[in-house]
Amino acid sequence: MAALCSTALALALAALPSGSYAAQADPSATVPAAPSVATATSTATAQGAPSRPSPGPAPDPSLPAHALTRADAPLDNPLKGFARFYQPGGNQNAGYPHSLTWSYFGLSEVMNDSSDCAHYDWDVLDDALDESASYGNQTALRFYIEYPGGSGTHPANAVPPCFAGHVANRTNSYWNTTSPDYDSAYLLDALKDFIAAFGARYDNDPRIGFIHLGLVGLWGEWHTWPYDTDTSGDSYPNLMPTDAHGAEIIKAYDNAFPHTKLEVRYPESGGAAANSLPAIGYHDDSFCFREGSPLAGVTLPASMGGASYSQLQKALEQGVENRWTTASMGGEVRPEIQSTAFDNWPGGSGAVDNMKACLELEHTTWKMNEGSANYDPNNAKVGAAVRQMGYDLTVDHAYFQDTAQGSTKVGVRLTNNGVAPFYYPWTVSLGLKDPSGNVVKSWATPWDLRKAMPVKIRAFPDWGLGADPTYLDYGYPQYFDTSVDLSGVSAGTYQLVMKAKNPLEDVSASAKKLRFANTGQHADGWLALGAMTVGSGTGTSHQYEAEAPGNTLTGTALRADCAGCSGGSKVGYVGNGATLTFTGVDGGSGGTRTVTLQYASAETRSATVRANGGTSRSVSFPPTADWATTGTTTLSLDLNAGTGNTITVANSSGWAPDIDRITVT
Repeated sequence: MAALCSTALALALAALPSGSYAAQADPSATVPAAPSVATATSTATAQGAPSRPSPGPAPDPSLPAHALTRADAPLDNPLKGFARFYQPGGNQNAGYPHSLTWSYFGLSEVMNDSSDCAHYDWDVLDDALDESASYGNQTALRFYIEYPGGSGTHPANAVPPCFAGHVANRTNSYWNTTSPDYDSAYLLDALKDFIAAFGARYDNDPRIGFIHLGLVGLWGEWHTWPYDTDTSGDSYPNLMPTDAHGAEIIKAYDNAFPHTKLEVRYPESGGAAANSLPAIGYHDDSFCFREGSPLAGVTLPASMGGASYSQLQKALEQGVENRWTTASMGGEVRPEIQSTAFDNWPGGSGAVDNMKACLELEHTTWKMNEGSANYDPNNAKVGAAVRQMGYDLTVDHAYFQDTAQGSTKVGVRLTNNGVAPFYYPWTVSLGLKDPSGNVVKSWATPWDLRKAMPVKIRAFPDWGLGADPTYLDYGYPQYFDTSVDLSGVSAGTYQLVMKAKNPLEDVSASAKKLRFANTGQHADGWLALGAMTVGSGTGTSHQYEAEAPGNTLTGTALRADCAGCSGGSKVGYVGNGATLTFTGVDGGSGGTRTVTLQYASAETRSATVRANGGTSRSVSFPPTADWATTGTTTLSLDLNAGTGNTITVANSSGWAPDIDRITVT
């Protein structure tokens, strides 16, 4: 919903959608309105670049580093990307991949007792939430009281019947809606009681992703245009509540929902009451649209060609342009441009503004986009935009002992390449998968994904930090570790895995899993971190340092210091004919043994590995963070019985990685 600086222009652009349009897109997003007095008289100023958060702890140098490879995350990761409109009985997983469903609800559908305002019938909401959950989707929602023409499945007039005789009604003749007296003490008490009951029942409900505060004005959008606070130049009376009364509703929501993420349409709503409440985000439902003559953006600020009433201009004027650091930014891609919004990604054309700038500066997590039903899931431009929205989490390294027993420490380092943090404290677990893919043991960790802030943010031109676009370093790769107890796990080789559990999984077997942007990410939500051998405690594993004096080095191979390597040393310059041979390797009773090579290499390299002059095995070594950070790779070799085995690392035509040690199990 974009605000216009003149009523004349608003009248020229406003048009009520006809037919079934309301079921296809949010009609309020096409309706302009005049700027509020709060905007015109605001004395707040832009907040400026946010202070960088703490970098957090460094990886434990005693743990071997295992490099993981990045890959594109799926398009339907939970709580981000596009939301489709709820259609009862419709296939919610049709069209472009998504994990959110959007729906309105009339207040009278819940407050439906004519004699008791404290009676709440939640069936209409529960039915919708359950249906969406059955498709694996979380719901974003809003309650309203007046909806021009109704939604098709929800009423136009949603004034609760218990208001009759207690609350005066007015007529918005432009939209033909019944507008209750939002300043009525009876109404305000009833709304606050409803919000308290709403929160008591649904706060932290895993079926709900985001709640728009709603309730006030047309479509619950906190405006009653043209019967609004801007009475200059028109004869329409103001039907909006006072700022003080609007603030009561905003604060009631903040009190009732300490866990579920909340959003309000405008930074100045209710006298800017939400601006001092860091848990409440904003909801731009004319996202990245340009209107008027000449064209002006209704999302980007005036410094980037935006209108004086644009979403981010208001945020700058209210000093809340960095609210995304604590609360979500939702809304809707303006319906008129949904079919073409990403055709010119990363920029825009005509009525589509600079889409990449809109996403980056607003720090968009999700948007209603019914037009996405017709998008090609393989459209690279749309995919790039969706993956940038909200969080984009990659685990670049895992840290653990290749062979362990009893209590052992495991760490990971993850990076957020999206535009916003992950906003919920979902439980992160570690686990072990057996060779058949079964999780045989798991451990909950205290790790908090919300700490992984975007590593880069885009500066507003208004901050005066350089030409647009200027990108600032912001978040850091976040390192987490914890100890796990391997007691009771049978000796053998497992896959160490990690998962952030969507609480919706406790409600629906179809719940969309949070998936990391890594090649080792499985559809079941578990991310492969690397192979771990669990020892039996009888000394079946042996480690051999590359720099040990008994080993044989040929050609250019030499021993070198390495702060991140076991023993503080490694062997480098192996390859191009130079070799490293481990001697005195114990093969136990003989047969196939698991050999884990710990190495350091700032680039992808390869080598051949062979035992006792047998067949050489070609091995690829993914890059590690640098030449002093180690990773591991594992292969199987046939060894003879006893301690007379040799294992040789070579590369006849290129450089091998630097070798730290091997572990034979």
